[in-house]
Amino acid sequence: MKLLAQWLLSAAALLLVAYIYSGVEVTSFGSAMIAALIIGLLNMVLRPVLVVLTLPVTVLTLGLFLFIINALMFWAAASVLDGFHVRGFGAALLGSLIYSLIGLVIDSALERLFSKK
Repeated sequence: MKLLAQWLLSAAALLLVAYIYSGVEVTSFGSAMIAALIIGLLNMVLRPVLVVLTLPVTVLTLGLFLFIINALMFWAAASVLDGFHVRGFGAALLGSLIYSLIGLVIDSALERLFSKK
């Protein structure tokens, strides 16, 4: 149940990012749901590989290169889907930052909601 709630709220977060920032466009809630799924899959499969491969750069930049990796995952999801568009790498960077901040709020709220007492 928590996973389904997280998926729906992540899709809503993508719609909010598109509403707040004009560099990201989402055509419908269905597109947002598919985009949230693709972003989640990319973050689960591809992101750890990229983090390990770019570890020296990440250490040299004191972890700031992880923002670039997040933007690449966001941009890659947009390039695969039709209803989700990002207007360039800068837009992907800012959009992924906004999406991550909203995701932190969602994770915190879901953790409190589904915590075992």
